[in-house]
Order: sequence, then structure tokens, then C-alpha cells
Amino acid sequence: MDLRKLKTLIELVEASNIAELEISEGEERVRITRSVAAGQQMFAAAPQPQMMMAAAPVAAVAAPVEAAKPAAVEGHIVKSPMVGTFYRSASPGAKAFVDVGQSVNAGDTLCIIEAMKLLNEIDSDFAGVVKAILVENGQPVEYGQPLFVIG
Repeated sequence: MDLRKLKTLIELVEASNIAELEISEGEERVRITRSVAAGQQMFAAAPQPQMMMAAAPVAAVAAPVEAAKPAAVEGHIVKSPMVGTFYRSASPGAKAFVDVGQSVNAGDTLCIIEAMKLLNEIDSDFAGVVKAILVENGQPVEYGQPLFVIG
């Protein structure tokens, strides 16, 4: 299942009143669960080949990060364009793409999100100084989840 289909499914769940959607396409299976925490909507989607994995713990882990940090720091929020795993550097031993306090220009690479074995570079859409990094290295991220605050 490609990322465009996944994004469309997430948008459909967001626009409707359903709490959960599960779709199987061949051996691939996707479950999208919506949970409401502290007045905010969270979406969890995880590709699931053969065994079923719970998507709810992903939302439970991500909710405190999203609810607490953006309120403390003001600025332009760079959000995740996809579901995947967040990496601050190109390889485990390499220097991080950006650090807090570093100036960035529009188009500079901020991080990598691995989705379905593909490494996707996430570029800044705003020029400024990185005020906060809202996700830990190696943490799963969801579509629309805040990643960086740039001021």
C-alpha cells in the first residue's frame, strides 16, 4: 500500500465519526485508530504484515509529547507528512541534521522518516532557528504529528 493511499485513509477517518478502520490488501494490513486525548485528535496507523500489532500504544506514547511541548515553545511547527520512524541523522553514528539553536533555511534537511523501508528526507519549509525538537530519535511518528518548532 503506498503512502498516498495511507494518507487518504487517514484523512477519511479524520473527516468521519468512525473510531477505527482496518483494511487488508493482499498480505498487507493497515489499522487506523482515532483516540481523543485532552481535546486533541490523534491518529495511529501501522502497517501489519502477518501478525496484528496494537496501534493504541503508539498513540498513548505520542500524546504526552504532542500535548506538552508545543504549548511551551512558540513558532512555526514542522509536522510529519507521513507515518514512520523518526531519525535525526543519516546513520546511527552520524551527526544530527539539526540541533536546537541552529539556523536553518527553507529546503534544509531536518530529519529522516523511515516508512515501509524507504528513507524520506524531511526538509524545512520555513527559515529560522530551531527552537525545539519534539520527537526522540528512533521514535514512531504519525501523520501530522509536530516534529520541530522553528522561530
